[in-house]
Amino acid sequence: MIKSMTGFGRAEASEEKRTITCEIRSVNHRYCDISVRMPRRYSFAEEKVKQAIKETVNRGKLDVSIMVENVAENDVNIKLNTMVARQYVESLRELQKEVPIDGDQTISLQYLASLPDVMKIVPDVEDEEEIVKAILVPVRAAAAKLDEMRIVEGKKLEEDLLEKGGEIKRLVAEIEKVAPNVPKAYAEKLRNRIRELVDGSVEIPEERIALETAIFADKCSIAEELTRLHSHMDQMEAIIAENGKPDGKRLDFLVQEMNREANTIGSKANDLGVTELMLQIKAEVEKIREQVQNVE
Repeated sequence: MIKSMTGFGRAEASEEKRTITCEIRSVNHRYCDISVRMPRRYSFAEEKVKQAIKETVNRGKLDVSIMVENVAENDVNIKLNTMVARQYVESLRELQKEVPIDGDQTISLQYLASLPDVMKIVPDVEDEEEIVKAILVPVRAAAAKLDEMRIVEGKKLEEDLLEKGGEIKRLVAEIEKVAPNVPKAYAEKLRNRIRELVDGSVEIPEERIALETAIFADKCSIAEELTRLHSHMDQMEAIIAENGKPDGKRLDFLVQEMNREANTIGSKANDLGVTELMLQIKAEVEKIREQVQNVE
């Protein structure tokens, strides 16, 4: 079973003091990169949130948004800073002496309260352990929903990868049928070329033809590469079928090996038919590579 790295999960949890909503969006990434956005007053819970998500997610770039709606009346306190208020009053009276202005210049209570730092809304002191537990409830639920979506997307990836792997096996089988005839065709071309050059005046040395054909056959032999390419397809199927969490990095490495074998076969194959089949294989390998980038 494989999982996609893209998905979305959302969950909400309510308690006596607050309602907490968590949303998680995930896209492709080489590692596990988690970014958390939440109210500053709860920033102490960020690492716990990341740890909880990593229990479910191994790889991907995740954007986590946590919203907290406080519903309790005693959740905040208003703090009055009288020292700052007095300094404002003294400064304003001094300003009035230095810069006289016509009209009523009485300092109103409403104006004074609106000045910075005179009155502050301070969150009620909370039990950090308690709030962390409350936040992790929707976080784990959202991560579970995200995981469900990634599994569904992974199933589609699995089907597509197996289909493309089967197509590569079919093409490899065709090449294995054609490849043994390449040296024979080369030998016949060599005989015909010699006949054209000597115009029948010299007997064609069959032992020399056989030697050249043997050298050619050795240089263009692709049997080992075809065997390894077939083996890579089997390995891909085995990784996909694993009961545990498959490693997308292993699949990525395997695709690199597939591409290497395909390039070697293409460079060694001295036959138009084999080359055409190999181009089809490379096209399928590239499609697999693109899909593997989405695998966790």
